[in-house]
Amino acid sequence: MTMVMMTSMALTREIERGTMENLLAMPVTPGEIMVGKITPFLAVGAVQVAVILVAARVIFDVPFVGAPGLLLGGVFLFVLTLVLLGYLISTVSRTQMQAMQISIFVFLPSILLSGFTFPFRGMPHRARWIGEALPVTHFLRLVRGVMLNGAAPADVEPQFAALALIVGVVALAALSRFKRTLD
Repeated sequence: MTMVMMTSMALTREIERGTMENLLAMPVTPGEIMVGKITPFLAVGAVQVAVILVAARVIFDVPFVGAPGLLLGGVFLFVLTLVLLGYLISTVSRTQMQAMQISIFVFLPSILLSGFTFPFRGMPHRARWIGEALPVTHFLRLVRGVMLNGAAPADVEPQFAALALIVGVVALAALSRFKRTLD
């Protein structure tokens, strides 16, 4: 979840410092700006994932039963979702403090309603409905399925589809909120 906060605060800082004005003066599309801004954060996310997977295996002896490529595909979609969510937050925020507060507002439901803290099936129906809209819910299912149960691609296809849908929705929302001027 640090990816959401890092992305949103970094992009908001550019607007606060005035460096975004130079970028807006260039002949690039909003989509190109978005790709250029999220790519470094995808690399940071890849490093974080590598550290976590190595630590899980070496330090905690977590078994890895499934296909690494399948897991890495899911991780890529998840990190992309988080970075795009940070980008969307930066289009809404006026200050870094506001971006941080909105990011924290996203963290709480993600932790409580995804099945990470409490069993998903034990939650009230409305809480599960909200949890299904969170990318963390689908990522946790994917990781548990692939790493611990050796799930096949067909088994985790619903999680990939949900993450891909969330990526599309968040990317479209971010692009629609992007302004070509700082007014």
